[in-house]
Amino acid sequence: MRFNTLNDWLNWQETLHPNSIDLGLERVNTVLEALKLSKPDFFIITIAGTNGKGSCVAILESILLQAGYKVGAYTSPHLLRYNERIRVFGQEVEDRQLCDAFTRIDNARGQDSGSQNKDLVSLTYFEFGTLAAIDIFSHANLDIVILEVGLGGRLDAVNILDADIAVLSALDIDHTDWLGTDRETIALEKAGIFRKAKPVVIIEPDVPQSALDHADKLGSPVYRIGHDFGFQQETQAWSWWSKKTKRNALTYPALRGEKQLLNAAGILMVLELLAESFPVNQQNIRSGLAHVTLPGRFQVIPGSVLQILDVAHNPQASKTLSQTLKKQGCVGKTYAVVGMLRDKDIRGVLEQMTDVIDHWIVVELNVARGEKAANIEHILCEIYAINGQDDAARETIQNTFQQGHSPKIEQAQSVTDGRRVALAMANERDRIVIFGSFITVAEALRHTL
Repeated sequence: MRFNTLNDWLNWQETLHPNSIDLGLERVNTVLEALKLSKPDFFIITIAGTNGKGSCVAILESILLQAGYKVGAYTSPHLLRYNERIRVFGQEVEDRQLCDAFTRIDNARGQDSGSQNKDLVSLTYFEFGTLAAIDIFSHANLDIVILEVGLGGRLDAVNILDADIAVLSALDIDHTDWLGTDRETIALEKAGIFRKAKPVVIIEPDVPQSALDHADKLGSPVYRIGHDFGFQQETQAWSWWSKKTKRNALTYPALRGEKQLLNAAGILMVLELLAESFPVNQQNIRSGLAHVTLPGRFQVIPGSVLQILDVAHNPQASKTLSQTLKKQGCVGKTYAVVGMLRDKDIRGVLEQMTDVIDHWIVVELNVARGEKAANIEHILCEIYAINGQDDAARETIQNTFQQGHSPKIEQAQSVTDGRRVALAMANERDRIVIFGSFITVAEALRHTL
């Protein structure tokens, strides 16, 4: 064994490959074949999309566990512990399981031919983790494995396994350096998880034609929300329909957010497709929806001042966050602590939040990709000055001023400091929203839980 502790393994993996992101399947396929794991005996559901992937995994996992199935789930990134990424029977795997899997993967990379290690397959941090998940699942005698795509789909390491059912969640423009700059191109990349003649469940209401054309080319049956299945909200419950089934009196998902019924509806379509081999009953669905958890997605931290943590880091996600905040309502002020990565659409994210935030506290994340607080503040000042905005954004911003909504903007040195500043100013009628990145939420969680 190269290392004895999980931290040592992870620190080494971060330096192993020259690029932190290096999309492609050749390297991982080589190691997977060496591990003799390229044809697993569990049913595979792969989920791609820009937003909602983690929620879909959590909802499906929760319902299947309630039905008594042996389930594995792989997600990324993690918030507090690397172990969060791999769950077996609903439980995070232990450090020893990960270290043992890493050792098997390291051995399968090839032979060390000396100081240059020329014969060793180089793997990224994410590729190592994906292979570890597959290795652990293959030793766990599972019925079903749920895989969340990390980036894109076609060239993501998760795509080395063939999906028996592919799911496409909400789509937006993100990761443009790797996936393209328009929805049609991005959707086609994500549709790379589709497989010939295998079902595809599409949760995105406005799905680009490129994804539909790709499914048609593969002969993959497509189930689209609003066409082949859908839902209806009611006061105390909700209902779901497909061309074959109607489900009434369903429990609302325990996950908060305006889009969670979309995600839940898509998962119920997946369950209908699974029904012949893995049936679930109405009570399994209700219990699974009621008990599902997912940290960092409109996660409410109770206390004298309400705190809301959300990993929203693209415009679609921040729009959903804004809508949920408006629906929740607040009699006092809403304080925002925001830190973001510089390769994100910072302006687009912030513009969606302008009419719901009373006081901004901008922070710099302590990572190489973290945007400087001064630059985030500058973008906010430009937004509120209505400089260079399109008509829709200008109208939104003008409305905020007409309503007497002229927010204050200030800087803090870190998420922790920003949260401390917000707590010092807020009272029990106010609320604090901490958002902008998984890294932002992770730092907040370390000091709140």
